[in-house]
Amino acid sequence: MPQIQSRKRRKLSPVSESDDEGDAQAFGEQELTLTTSSGWDLEQDYERRPRKQKAKDSTRLPIKTADGRVEHLKAPVPEAVEEDLFSESSEDGAQEDGEPIPEEPALPLEEQILKSKEELARIAGQINEDPEEHIGLLRSLANITSSKTAVITKLGLATQLAIYKDIIPGYRIRPLTEEDLRTRLTKDVRKLRNFEQAIVGGYQQYIKELTRISNLTKNKDSSEAAGLIKVATSCACNLLNAVPHFNFRTELLKIIIGKLGARTLREEAMVCIRALETLFENDDEGNASLEAVTMLAKMIKGKNCNVHERVVSLFLHLRLLTEFRGKASTTRSEKEAEDEGLLNVKMTKKQREFRTKKERKMVKERKAIEKEMKEADAVVGHEERDKMQAETLKLVFGIYIRILKARTPSLMGPVLEGLAKYAHLINQDFFGDLLESLRELILEAEINSRQDADDDEDGAAEEEDDDADDDDMTTRNITRESLLCIVTAFALLHGQGGEAIALNLDLSFFVSHLYHTLLPASLYPSLEALLSPSGNTALPTPPPPPPPTTPANPTQREKVNAQTTIVLLLRSLTSVLLPTNPRTVPPIRAAAFTKQVLTSSLHVPEKSAIAMMGLAQGLVKAHKRKVMPLWVSEERKGDGVYDACARDVEGSNPFASSVWEGELLRLHWAPGVREGVKGWEGMLRAE
Repeated sequence: MPQIQSRKRRKLSPVSESDDEGDAQAFGEQELTLTTSSGWDLEQDYERRPRKQKAKDSTRLPIKTADGRVEHLKAPVPEAVEEDLFSESSEDGAQEDGEPIPEEPALPLEEQILKSKEELARIAGQINEDPEEHIGLLRSLANITSSKTAVITKLGLATQLAIYKDIIPGYRIRPLTEEDLRTRLTKDVRKLRNFEQAIVGGYQQYIKELTRISNLTKNKDSSEAAGLIKVATSCACNLLNAVPHFNFRTELLKIIIGKLGARTLREEAMVCIRALETLFENDDEGNASLEAVTMLAKMIKGKNCNVHERVVSLFLHLRLLTEFRGKASTTRSEKEAEDEGLLNVKMTKKQREFRTKKERKMVKERKAIEKEMKEADAVVGHEERDKMQAETLKLVFGIYIRILKARTPSLMGPVLEGLAKYAHLINQDFFGDLLESLRELILEAEINSRQDADDDEDGAAEEEDDDADDDDMTTRNITRESLLCIVTAFALLHGQGGEAIALNLDLSFFVSHLYHTLLPASLYPSLEALLSPSGNTALPTPPPPPPPTTPANPTQREKVNAQTTIVLLLRSLTSVLLPTNPRTVPPIRAAAFTKQVLTSSLHVPEKSAIAMMGLAQGLVKAHKRKVMPLWVSEERKGDGVYDACARDVEGSNPFASSVWEGELLRLHWAPGVREGVKGWEGMLRAE
């Protein structure tokens, strides 16, 4: 059989005379092999052959040789690729023949930056033109951003920030489940899903890059790391304020809050402070605020309350139940009441539209369904918002109580201001304990002030103790803390509304402390000076205009860091002497404070004296009959001696004196003070 095949092959494809000797010899060997292979075990021989990897499919077509065989030719392999795949690279990077590999010349830095700018602009333009078509270019942006050049990295981060702010949708993209992957989709839905997943994937890589750069350690010898950290932090803050609803908000908050743990805030930390303030003020739902407050509470707890006061002042920007203030309650709003009143108005027969019984029934059912749907949506919204705000308020009060127990000097101001702002939200069971804590703070401040005075007089303290006292005084202002405690106590009482009378709370301690603090406080040289972030007095600033005759809403006041000592003093006096109901102020209290206010006006600077005259005008207007005996000697009711330095109001005996300060204030060198004196004197003369 092999002989027949070989003979047939010779007839079909005979060897030509032009073939060379090599081909004839190969053909002869093949004929000999076919002749002698009848006695071989071909299967066993094939089985014993070494296994080779399957070659890749060639793209060339098979050809037929001159001897009738069909061969498949391989595609030619480039020399560079062949060398990389099959040859080992030498240590010196030379080729097999010893020639060095040519390297591309490095471009100058300015040319690299210019080339990167052009590439970033081209990619950004294509993505903005058609995001769904060119969404794959986000990976190219990430590759450019990962450059070793700091300038190119900054440009890449800023470019990605602008692009993601434009293409991120107004909703949160949820991750796909296995059921979603198995579901059959239309072409448009599949295209939209791929677009959303591409955005989430690129955005996640961008957030990881921001996290990595923001955690870099600053090198003292180079400013590149500091610049990268500043740019990455700024990008995170912009993303948080631009798209707080989108995915990976927790990672952005970790970047921002991680910069607020130091006692001294750097420039990038102040950017984070402003970003969180904007987030709290613009958060309508409360979900982002709750997450941020939770992370802030953990950070403050981990630092043992050793944080900057601006971090605690962030809670003053929260919108806790502010949307219901003065407009609605938690169960009923004024707009709903007006709508219900309009619906209950009866219509005359002429105004009614004629409808059949079936039509009336359909309209009634439709209105019932619409009402149920509106009520269901409103209940869900109120429940979710109230739940998140309750959790946020619980965390804020927990931080305030922790700081009060720790007695951190630099944080007393923001804590007391926060308690005064959220006074209407404090539970009555917690009200008494909080007032007791404020009372202890005032007593502790008085004890510390006495000890410092004794040490200064004796001069027997050691140098270390003196240095410790000086450091404590630079970070703690006892007068400001006392005034803040008084303002907070009366703000808490005012926040309880009509229920404050039923509580039977005694605030005489705060009133007495304010009375014997008023005169010494008017002699302070830093009365009109702001406080620096460390607690020291800074450059003087003019005080605000005179306070109104009625107490202002405690939630609408300025922040504590923007208020001078005279402002806190006027707020305290306004809370004590000008409450919502002036009848609750006893005559002896009104007279004693009026006498003390006019005496203090002789020692304070011009603008503070003008503010004092405005307060005196409010006192005369609200308590005219109670303070009239101070000007009319015939109506004097008291006997004895007046004591201006008494510890309490009742022991001062104000009706045993007269207001002689008015004659000096009428001759004051400042025109504004003279006009203020004429104002309250005109009220006294008017009947």
